[in-house]
Amino acid sequence: MYIVHSTFNVPEEKANEVIAIYHNRSKLVDQAEGFQRFILLQNEKRKGEITVHIEWDTKEHFQSWVQSEDYKRIHELEKKYPDQELASIIPKIKKFEVVAT
Repeated sequence: MYIVHSTFNVPEEKANEVIAIYHNRSKLVDQAEGFQRFILLQNEKRKGEITVHIEWDTKEHFQSWVQSEDYKRIHELEKKYPDQELASIIPKIKKFEVVAT
């Protein structure tokens, strides 16, 4: 299994707005080959720290998703988000290979 975390910080007063965006996400990634699960995490102490957690069968499945037209389309839409403060946030990406369960 391969896990990708995309963590970003938003102003705490905008955290619920971002969470709502993810509640209404397109779910295109859910249909990608090798996709297992999407989870949105909010830091318990720093409410503006949000992490997108996505699980994949393999690293190759994740890489295939990142090169797909659906991925490009979704991320282009993010750049056009009306709130430019949120649209300009660059997440910190961490990738993990599951080595034991």
